[in-house]
Amino acid sequence: MSKTVWQVGQAVLVIGFLGLVIWRGAQSMNYNWQWYRIEPFFYRVIEGEVIWGPLIRGLWVTLQLAALSGVIAIAIGLATALARLSNSISGRIVSKVYLEAIRNTPLLVQLFLFYFVLAPIFGIDRFWAGVLCLAFFEGSFAAEIIRGGIVGVDRGQYEAADAIGLSGFDKFRYIVIPQSLPLILPPLTGVLISLIKHSAIVSVIAVTELTTAGLNLIANTFMAFEVWFLVAGIYLAITITLSVAVSLIEASLNKNKR
Repeated sequence: MSKTVWQVGQAVLVIGFLGLVIWRGAQSMNYNWQWYRIEPFFYRVIEGEVIWGPLIRGLWVTLQLAALSGVIAIAIGLATALARLSNSISGRIVSKVYLEAIRNTPLLVQLFLFYFVLAPIFGIDRFWAGVLCLAFFEGSFAAEIIRGGIVGVDRGQYEAADAIGLSGFDKFRYIVIPQSLPLILPPLTGVLISLIKHSAIVSVIAVTELTTAGLNLIANTFMAFEVWFLVAGIYLAITITLSVAVSLIEASLNKNKR
């Protein structure tokens, strides 16, 4: 208990110090704080009707990006991991080339390739170009995490599944995947959190997500400090919520395992 209190105290001290540095920096610039103007950034009430502000609309687009990209990234990661573990030479080669190509090139370059090259060829809009780029990028990291989790399952479990006559699909469905989840979830959470943070990069192709909404607000109001604090706080709230949710799922899995 005392250790936890000390850790919380350390976090408060660090955040307080950073806040003091920023406040002093803003003072030296003679910056005029205007927190009283931020309410319309979230919502306005006009004739009894709630009109959502640019930050809420941008947040909704960010959540859509993250959700769609996350699902596709996990599917790509699972397929790539199984291909790397398969007996197919072509599957192993294709998966290895994909991993090396994606993990060794900048995300920004990949985004431009998706948007300026692949999107016109396949007739997809900028939103889906961003979704697919993020999914393929994060899927390369998810693939190695999933592969590591599968390899981490005791070989005796595979032999037991073969002994009772399970098919390859049922073996992974009922034996391997459930036992690998506790190994996969913690690092996979990091990938999903990175995906949420990396989603800000689609602002360069004019997808109006949270970061783009912040940039537009700064251009209109010149409230750079307030807007970026709000945007950072929203991202922080999303990632912390995701971390807590996955921690609860992980605890439930470990409890059921015992």
